[in-house]
Amino acid sequence: MPTSPTPSASPTPIAILSALLHEQQGLMELLHRPHKVTHAGRDFWLGELHGRPVVLALSKIGKVAAATTATALIERFGVRRIVFTGVAGGLGQDVNVGDVVVASDFVQHDLDASPLFPRYEVPLYGRSRFEGDAALTALLFNAASAVLADGGASAAFPGARVHRGLIASGDRFVSGAGESRGLHAALTGAGHEVLAVEMEGAAVAQVCHDYGVPFAAVRTISDRADDSAHVDFPRFVEEVASRYAHAIAERLLVSLEP
Repeated sequence: MPTSPTPSASPTPIAILSALLHEQQGLMELLHRPHKVTHAGRDFWLGELHGRPVVLALSKIGKVAAATTATALIERFGVRRIVFTGVAGGLGQDVNVGDVVVASDFVQHDLDASPLFPRYEVPLYGRSRFEGDAALTALLFNAASAVLADGGASAAFPGARVHRGLIASGDRFVSGAGESRGLHAALTGAGHEVLAVEMEGAAVAQVCHDYGVPFAAVRTISDRADDSAHVDFPRFVEEVASRYAHAIAERLLVSLEP
C-alpha cells in the first residue's frame, strides 16, 4: 500500500522577547501578516520578519513574569529559539552608559538558599549560572557589533562598545551607588565577574535550559546602577535602547540560517 509523502516541516518561529513596549515598537511596525494571540494574560504577536516566522512578546518585569512568558512561548507557540532585548545597569568597571552587553551566562544575584545550598546556587540544579546558547550568542554579538560599527543607532554614544560576559538578574531595581558597589563586591567575591544587572534574564535562561531551547540576550546599558539610575530613563529607552533593539534584532534575523 503506497504511503503518503511526508510533509515538509514548516520553519519553527523565533521569539523576540522584550521587557518594555518601546523596545518592540519598531519591530511590530515591520511585522508582515501580524496576528495577535492573547494567552496567559499576555499579548503575543505572530508574523514574519525578513521572511522568517517570529513571535514578539513582552516579558513583563521581574523573574516570575519573565519565566511565565518564556514557558508560554515554548509550550503554546512552539518557539525553538528565544532572544531577549532590554536595558540593564552597568556593574563592570569598563561598562558605560550607551554600551551593549551580550550575555554569555546568567546568575540570580538575589538567590540565597544557604545553608542548604551555597549562595547563588539554584537548588537541585548543582549550578549557579545558566549559559546562553553559544552559537546564537555569537550571532547576537556579531549583530550588535555591526550595529554599533555602523554608528547610526549609536549616534548619541559614539564611543559605545559591545561587551560579552556575565549578567546578574534579581527582583530589585538596583539604583544606589552603595547598593551597586555591594552587589558587585559580593558577586565578585563568589567568583562571578558580573558586567550588568537586570531583572529577567536568569529566569528565562533557566526555563530555556529546562526545555533545551537556545537562548541569547542583549542589554543596552542605560545607567551605572547608581544614584543616577532613574534620570531620564523613559527618554533613554525611547531614543536609544529601542533603536539598538530594533537594529540588532533585524541584523540577527538576517544572519540566521533557515
